[in-house]
Amino acid sequence: MAAPDFSPTPSSILTIRFQDCDPANHLNNGRYVDSFLNAREDHLLEHYGLDIYRVARETGLSWVVSTNQMAYLRPAFLMEKVLIETQLIGYGPKHVHVELRMWNEAKTALKSFCWMGFVHFDIRQNKVSEHSAEYEALFKRVHLPVPETSFDARLAVLKRS
Repeated sequence: MAAPDFSPTPSSILTIRFQDCDPANHLNNGRYVDSFLNAREDHLLEHYGLDIYRVARETGLSWVVSTNQMAYLRPAFLMEKVLIETQLIGYGPKHVHVELRMWNEAKTALKSFCWMGFVHFDIRQNKVSEHSAEYEALFKRVHLPVPETSFDARLAVLKRS
């Protein structure tokens, strides 16, 4: 694995597969969430060196989705390549707030936009847990806030760009 680059907006390419599509050959709405989560997990490992599954096994600590808000703007089609970007837009002692964007491969058309909130969770004690100083330092390094404070305002800005 390459050394972490700590990009605040890591991205990756995903091919839309048959099993993820509806009868009209569009990406099924539930699969957008799966695609975003998978991309974020890959970005954490590849760009930040953070293996959340190793951390969970070794410490019993993980992050769980607490909220999400999604806008479906354009369909993603069977066998289409899409670009997924993720970005840490906010964090606190027990939570992180991530923006996720799905574009066409050329990044000229936004297909979907999502805000997800995650809480840091102690699996062994079944309760929310505070982040360590190590995680706080990582978050500070890659945090890239957006000026908009509401999902709808952010969506309007992204639609114009």
